[in-house]
Amino acid sequence: MINTARNLREIVETAHSHLVLIDDKSASFKIEPNKWSKKEILGHLIDSAGNNQQKFIRLIENNKIDFVGYNQDFWVAAQHYNQNDWISLIELWARLNKHIAHIMEYTPLNKLANTIFINGKGPYTLEFIMKDYVEHLKHHLGQILPGVGIQSKFINIYNS
Repeated sequence: MINTARNLREIVETAHSHLVLIDDKSASFKIEPNKWSKKEILGHLIDSAGNNQQKFIRLIENNKIDFVGYNQDFWVAAQHYNQNDWISLIELWARLNKHIAHIMEYTPLNKLANTIFINGKGPYTLEFIMKDYVEHLKHHLGQILPGVGIQSKFINIYNS
């Protein structure tokens, strides 16, 4: 998982340098009332980081787990990301992802085949969900930073 961890670190560094150029007002802007702002998309990525850290560590500890999903829209709304400071959100997101890259880097190879079921769907291996996490991140960063060229092969396995 060293290459995946390296890729994640590179994405975080690239995105960070572009995210900080967006002002707070622009980051809060919603093109439609039912669409997420840039702050809310980044907030979703913070939620994703927290949930995936749990998945990764629990799968390193156990050969097979069942994991509950989460209502993404509720989580974003309940945490009022749009009222939070943009730079604080960027820093939290970046630090969480650097830690996740660290976890990936030190995951024992013999744990990568451990499996998870999420809301009864699966099984997915630890290796798959780690790689998929990076693709999910790239997908949403592409929404925030469309001109930066952060490409994604993300397929939403959780809502299919």
